Amino acid sequence: MKKYHYGICLLISIAINIIFSMNPYVGGREKNQEISCRPSLSWSEKAAIEAEAVAAISCSGHGRAFVDGSISYGRTVCECYGCYGGADCSELSSECVADADSGDPVYLEPFWMQHAADTAVVISGWHRMSYNYADDTMMSIELENCIRKLHSIVGNAITEGRYMVFGVGSSQLLSAAVYALSSEISSSPSKVFASKPFYPIYKDQTVFFNSNNFQFKGDTNSWQLNNSTNSTDVIEFVTSPNNPDGELKKPVLRGKTIYDHAYFWPEFTPIPGPSDHDLMIFTLSKLTGHAGTRFGWAIIKNKDVYEKVLKYIYLADMGISKDTQLRVLKLLKVAIEEDGKPFFEFAYNQMRERWERLTFVFSMSKRFSIQKRHPLHCNFFHETRLPSPAYAWVKCEREEDDDCKAVLEAAKIRSSSGSTFGAEDRYTRLSLIKSQDDFELLLQRLTQLVFLENTSIETL
Repeated sequence: MKKYHYGICLLISIAINIIFSMNPYVGGREKNQEISCRPSLSWSEKAAIEAEAVAAISCSGHGRAFVDGSISYGRTVCECYGCYGGADCSELSSECVADADSGDPVYLEPFWMQHAADTAVVISGWHRMSYNYADDTMMSIELENCIRKLHSIVGNAITEGRYMVFGVGSSQLLSAAVYALSSEISSSPSKVFASKPFYPIYKDQTVFFNSNNFQFKGDTNSWQLNNSTNSTDVIEFVTSPNNPDGELKKPVLRGKTIYDHAYFWPEFTPIPGPSDHDLMIFTLSKLTGHAGTRFGWAIIKNKDVYEKVLKYIYLADMGISKDTQLRVLKLLKVAIEEDGKPFFEFAYNQMRERWERLTFVFSMSKRFSIQKRHPLHCNFFHETRLPSPAYAWVKCEREEDDDCKAVLEAAKIRSSSGSTFGAEDRYTRLSLIKSQDDFELLLQRLTQLVFLENTSIETL
């Protein structure tokens, strides 16, 4: 019986070994069959290899190489961030000026590098050669649906039952909106206003186009003080959150309004509820950081206004680049993954950390102050949070410091003067949305400036 028992065990052991020894070959055949069923790359392979090769150039982490960049000795040249130089951007200039002037939103670059595979775009040479899509329109229905879903997830705008128009960034749409809302009676042009401090392009564009149908008249509050009625045909820019101070604004005059919501996203401000105005404008540049893609959109209630804005875009550009629309679609699909939580958490954490560090530096100064931030409940994050605006609106408190930009320039900090925004030059704007290198240098220069202030006080 014992021998019989051992024999059975031996047979079972042999059978198990046979099964396991066969499994890799079976699995391998299945895997090979699976691979063979996949389509092989042909025309796109060269483009993919080129893109990967350029992306692999590190530039010491202080710059980037691009497929359309300059070539030197058969190699793509690194484009260095400010204050860095050399062939691989490894050389730091110690005397460099911290550039906090422009609103170039490069701070989100790390997020998109982490999602390279999902956001890469490879297109054929014959991609969308026509002016129109198959439905004879110039706007991608798939992209429009994606944008509507984005607003639904974030809860920052009502899109149901509204018209949508794409533009070359928000800048073009702001101009189109003024055209669409202006009077067509040249003898009585519409008056265009904005509340100080206001984004300078409102004035610059209105003056530049020099239309008989509209004229820029300046600050809303000044107009209201000098005029007893608001019945005049007026168009008001309402920037909410405001550029430069980050305040959530409301209209001052009882007229037609253009809501500029470039910064109405959870990384910059708590979202108290959806915006539901006649004409609202958004831009990709401040949402995802892709300013170079030049894409924006308007959400419009009135059909006549919608058709005028659409006409403006058609006459100006014959619609928006189909290549651009494809790239925006790829980006926004990633932005709305998992109901937008990964993207907006990343963006908010970046801005929150910068504001915490900046606030700490300014808290040690009596010479400089920045705007007050007030906590609000955010319906997207489901909690009360402080705003983290794209810009710091700095005020020089000393009476003799009547040109705050010049004061900062003396400390090797480049900023935007208050008069650029229709305000006093006692104010200046610092951009907080540039690269991490730019922010670190800005913080270093500010810390040195405040340290000198405190040292001089102790000496006295």
